[in-house]
Amino acid sequence: MSIKGIRRMLVGEDMPDKNDPKYRERYEKEVAAGRKFAKTTRIDRAAAKVQGFANAHKTLFLVIVFGFVATCFGINIYRMARYYGHRAEAKSAIERQEGRMKQVMDAAHCTVPPVTHREDKEEQDKSVTSKSDSDENNR
Repeated sequence: MSIKGIRRMLVGEDMPDKNDPKYRERYEKEVAAGRKFAKTTRIDRAAAKVQGFANAHKTLFLVIVFGFVATCFGINIYRMARYYGHRAEAKSAIERQEGRMKQVMDAAHCTVPPVTHREDKEEQDKSVTSKSDSDENNR
């Protein structure tokens, strides 16, 4: 890329004037394409109806437009205020995985098997084995 190309990217080109003969043909093509698109999608008719309503009911139109803007602004402020102090509990990866597993099992209408930890498993193994079992294992 040349220095001139980089300068154009950073600074930009001068805005073409619609009466400038250098850009006149390009301007006319773009305007014609825009009008064709608007006519095809009927945006021109919708804009004409909105403009007619705005001309006939100036105050009502302004109330509707600024009411919409104020409502959107109010909803944004409400959501920011609601979630400002909201903090999610810090959970470990195991807790998150167990919670997700429980959701999946509940959705499948299954019962969640009890979670046993290694320490519990060792204690269970010790309590289940009887003295006679250990004697047989020692033979």
